Amino acid sequence: MQGDYFSEWLPRFLHHLRMRNYSPGTITSYGRVIRKFGYYLWICRNKGVGKLEAHWHDPANGCLDTGVNTTPIIIDDYLAFLMSLRDYKATTLHRIISSLSSFYRYLYTQGIVESNPLPAVGRPRIKEKELKYLKHNQMMRLLGSIPDTDFRDRLIIRLIYATGVRVSELCGMTLSDIDFDDYTIRVLGKGGKVRIVFVDDDTLEEIQKFTEGRIDGPLFVGQMGHAISPRTVQHLFRKWAPKGITPHKIRHSYASELYRRSKNLRVVQENLGHSSIQTTEIYLHTDVDERRDVYQQYFPLSRHD
Repeated sequence: MQGDYFSEWLPRFLHHLRMRNYSPGTITSYGRVIRKFGYYLWICRNKGVGKLEAHWHDPANGCLDTGVNTTPIIIDDYLAFLMSLRDYKATTLHRIISSLSSFYRYLYTQGIVESNPLPAVGRPRIKEKELKYLKHNQMMRLLGSIPDTDFRDRLIIRLIYATGVRVSELCGMTLSDIDFDDYTIRVLGKGGKVRIVFVDDDTLEEIQKFTEGRIDGPLFVGQMGHAISPRTVQHLFRKWAPKGITPHKIRHSYASELYRRSKNLRVVQENLGHSSIQTTEIYLHTDVDERRDVYQQYFPLSRHD
């Protein structure tokens, strides 16, 4: 509808994300993507396509007083324009498309547009990459390679593997979050969401040994008595872990190992703190033995009956 401008609906959409407890960084990213697209449409409609490059790099011209209605073809043209400016990675274009899709899905629910145009927009193919992670026996060898003199570092790596928590969640852990009787830890996750993760008794024993009778404060203490920083955790991974193995890859190891043994995707999703099960699926693998067994059991050419 005429008058339904980006300047009106972008703030409403960002407020909608805040109400759904999206993280500040995610909200900023969505806003940046949608603002740029709105400005692109404003230039095309008010200055002409031929003036795009002349006006694009001038932030003072960032006017959003233009209608939100658009078409898949116009969005394709926009992505092509971005590609002409610099070499965007396929993953970046996917993020742009996903952000715009969320915005137009919101507009559709509000009755502002007749449909979400993004499903009709082609997405660039992402080359599949094997996400590197460690199997259980490799994790045990890694932990065994860290000497007792670096007990804290070993416990940090073990705790990430034992619980699947994010680095930010680990750094925010306090002693009052740990229930030694129920074998659980209360975790403050993305968007302020609280969840309970489970932990084994051996890891809890190491925590008790490490804390030496402390009953409050951060689990891992950094400078000036504050909680340890994510940068410190990343540094110790560079010191002890194989090249390319990050805290996130250990979280990946946790998810893969738990799913491989349980085949319960929903539990893995909840333990990781994912709002969408599709996010969880990228962590999961079937190992070679399992694939071989399924192939030999079910594929007709491999059967010998």
